[in-house]
Amino acid sequence: MAQGFGFTVSGRDGRARTGEIHTPRGTIRTPAFMPVGTAATVKAMLPESVRATGADILLGNTYHLMLRPGAERIARLGGLHRFMNWQRPILTDSGGFQVMSLSGLRRLTEEGVTFASHIDGSKHLLSPERSMEIQRLLGSDIVMCFDECPALPATDAAVAKSMRLSMRWAQRSRDAFGDRRGHALFGIMQGGTNRELREESARALTDIGFDGYAVGGLAVGEGQEAMFSVLDYAPGFLPEDRPRYLMGVGKPDDIVGAVERGIDMMDCVLPSRSGRTGQAWTRRGQVNIKNARHQDDPRPLDESCTCPTCAGYSRAYLHHVFRAGEIISSMLLTWHNLHYFQELMQDLRVAIAEGRLGDFVARFRAEQAEGDIQAL
Repeated sequence: MAQGFGFTVSGRDGRARTGEIHTPRGTIRTPAFMPVGTAATVKAMLPESVRATGADILLGNTYHLMLRPGAERIARLGGLHRFMNWQRPILTDSGGFQVMSLSGLRRLTEEGVTFASHIDGSKHLLSPERSMEIQRLLGSDIVMCFDECPALPATDAAVAKSMRLSMRWAQRSRDAFGDRRGHALFGIMQGGTNRELREESARALTDIGFDGYAVGGLAVGEGQEAMFSVLDYAPGFLPEDRPRYLMGVGKPDDIVGAVERGIDMMDCVLPSRSGRTGQAWTRRGQVNIKNARHQDDPRPLDESCTCPTCAGYSRAYLHHVFRAGEIISSMLLTWHNLHYFQELMQDLRVAIAEGRLGDFVARFRAEQAEGDIQAL
């Protein structure tokens, strides 16, 4: 494991585990949820507000920062931490997801991926070596190897071809990353929903050797049941003494199910994206604040929540500012959502440490099934 980087497991309950990832910039409590700061910002939030929700680490996006403002510019300005005023750990994805999500704008070869920028159409080559260089310029604490993530459903032959290309790119990423004290490199398992391909990918990554391992290629259209069926076995193929990261997940029920199956880290744009579209996540499921039934409701989003939104603002006010298109709507709803997600992670960590995860999950699912508190 990279010098200055470590992982300890302090408690287990079934396959779930709680512990800490140690980095020179601070400790990350696991299981951990990483808010997404795609373009060096968690939308509608100040960095200190994100930290106040309980976040230990943020995620930045290699592809978007490469295009704007540019990795070299960020490096000249002191690196990503200084640039966005976040002094705790940052994980950057490799740009591999955009290989899938922007498939209409790219050309894939063994060398890498040539993108046409979605901003101005300019051409860029993203290869394992260039991805490592960009993430080094950004100063990421946790660097992701460059991979291809095929959209599902796909044939086993297509998934196998993609996975083996990703494994070759993983070796090139490892070689290009080198030995960087205090900075960790994570490999990414691929293989779709095929158990044999997942195991083959895990063996290849373990042979190369990484500081942590991600389960990639899920939450890309296969549905929760298929995702959980993969998570029933895939984490077990990865080394016990390294963090396990499920990329791009997800909804609270996805998070709980992933933690039950041994996942240590997750990320998703959902809390902030939902906040901007009038959706709030609570212990009783989603609240659609744009609905007219909230316009005369003096209660908070969630009467058990301690976030600033719930402490100071009613559903009626939140309904009003959303309908009026006021910027404060995105701020307040995003703050609440991020607080709820971090509170969920803390509750999971405590439940695992105390050996009562089963009871916690049963209560969580019962409250979610109740649905939103009915209007007055």
